Amino acid sequence: MNLELKSLDEVRQATAVLATGNNDALDRLVWTGVFGADSVRDAARQAVLDQCRSTGIYPASIHELYMARGRGEAPATFTVPAINIRGITYDTARALFRARKALDAGAVLIEIARSEISYTDQRPQEYTFVLLSAALREGWTGPVFIQGDHFQINAKKYHADPAAEMKTVLDLSREAIAAGFYNIDVDTSTLVDLDKPTHEEQQRVNGTLCAEIAASIRKHEPKGVHISIGGEIGEVGGKNSTAEELEAFVNVFNAALAKLVPGAPGMSKISIQTGTSHGGVPLPDGTVAKVKLDFDTLEALSKLSREKYGFAGAVQHGASTLPSELFGEFSKRGACEIHLATEFQNMILDHPAFPADLKAEIYAKLRETEAGERKPTDTDEQFFYKTRKKALGMYKKQMWGMPAEARAAIGKSLEDRFTFLLTQLKVGGTRAIAEKYAPFVASAFPTALASVGATQGPEDVTGLSD
Repeated sequence: MNLELKSLDEVRQATAVLATGNNDALDRLVWTGVFGADSVRDAARQAVLDQCRSTGIYPASIHELYMARGRGEAPATFTVPAINIRGITYDTARALFRARKALDAGAVLIEIARSEISYTDQRPQEYTFVLLSAALREGWTGPVFIQGDHFQINAKKYHADPAAEMKTVLDLSREAIAAGFYNIDVDTSTLVDLDKPTHEEQQRVNGTLCAEIAASIRKHEPKGVHISIGGEIGEVGGKNSTAEELEAFVNVFNAALAKLVPGAPGMSKISIQTGTSHGGVPLPDGTVAKVKLDFDTLEALSKLSREKYGFAGAVQHGASTLPSELFGEFSKRGACEIHLATEFQNMILDHPAFPADLKAEIYAKLRETEAGERKPTDTDEQFFYKTRKKALGMYKKQMWGMPAEARAAIGKSLEDRFTFLLTQLKVGGTRAIAEKYAPFVASAFPTALASVGATQGPEDVTGLSD
């Protein structure tokens, strides 16, 4: 399949019929906006973004909804899913918007982590463009909450060169904001030092650096928008969080932010550790080990963060590989947000409709490129489970170009799963409240012009995502 528009005349012709609802023209503009030559790429993107704007589709911040929840003005009866889309992003996002439209589910985040931006080959500007295009394709209108997930400080790099590592995260944040990422999860929890004698000392670097990044975000956010900022008190996969750690972190963060940007809004949520791990732990047969999730901690810290600090609640990471029967529990326990990623990647790559020859080619490539990541005890199943995400960027064009019937079958499975999750998390019927607290802000609508840092090359992908 090759939908690429080769010239500006072809882009103009497709643009001319876009407003009539011509899906073929939209699909070709999206393909060109992702894979087209530089001479036509930005024009294709701008044509679609202009149509999204005129239709009433726009990137937005969930900050005001979260703060209303913290004040008790908005219900704490649902848990917002934050869905990482790594592969076949247009088709996956279309499946999500179909599910959302059927359920009238407005309170949904779509996100990408620092590490995923690299290994999936999706810079923020492209990611926003594809998500808004998918919303247009499926007839969605209203706010689209796009989030930078785990904008994370790499501890090893930070200890080697603190200024350089901080600059990398600050540059990425500015690039993301310019692209319409009005929700950013800052993750400096990699620098928590549990060997320190007090909780405040343990969280000192974490809270201080998180505040520095938050201050930069506040200084670069568009007029009329308060970006939703999240902090994290414990590295996911480590020990479970405590109330004392949460209070220590927030106190350090608030004091530091007040000095840097007096009067600026702080965080709207707090990420904690409750026993999960990113992507799950693969067993020798390729299945994922069961985890014991501490719902009592999740409930207690969600309640504490709302009542003491006015946050929306606590955030659950590393949850996409949990058993299905657990998802109804999150809204009951007051979790404000849950991050879901690896399951959807697995559904794509393991789907019966995924071309067998393409999968074989991907696995053969991984044996070469990721050989150094293989532990002596790893089975093939464990090795591929842990490393195949790194092929998503390398084989992005081939995966987008899979036969239509394969993409349709995968999309239907994803739509069914999204429908289940959105229902379990109780976000059906939240479109009206999402629109109330996230109205259109003209100055915040992105353009297809090159955004800050958009030419950055690939980086170390040791950062985490769910």
